[in-house]
Amino acid sequence: MNTALDTLVAEAACRDLVLAAADAVDSRDFLAFADLFEMRGVLVRPDGTELVGRPAIVAAYAARDPERLTRHLVSNQRVRVDLAAGTAQAACTVLLWSGRHSDASTPRGRPADALQQVGEIRDLLAKTPEGWRIRRREAWFTLFRS
Repeated sequence: MNTALDTLVAEAACRDLVLAAADAVDSRDFLAFADLFEMRGVLVRPDGTELVGRPAIVAAYAARDPERLTRHLVSNQRVRVDLAAGTAQAACTVLLWSGRHSDASTPRGRPADALQQVGEIRDLLAKTPEGWRIRRREAWFTLFRS
């Protein structure tokens, strides 16, 4: 067992998991998003609402306005892996832009909403038979501009 190499591989998998979650939300693939959580995984939304389990996560996100277009720009990713425990702590900063799918698409894209938000995400990740999954995610906003 090469602990250093195993740690690097786990860190990369955890970073990919965080990016896959942002991509799934932006693609409105809420089943794929929920599948990135453990079966009883917990998602604490910025308003403090706690969603427990994959079905609750899918239901909450599917209830969102279907016209809402989002792009989560993820940066400053940090991952600390505990191979012995099979867990990891992940943190990142997110810049959220949004708009409307119904707005006309131009060569410059669609117009963005005036509201821009910077947030934080903190994840507890776990190594499962399905691969790395989110056990608990807490998300909140730290700055906004409208």
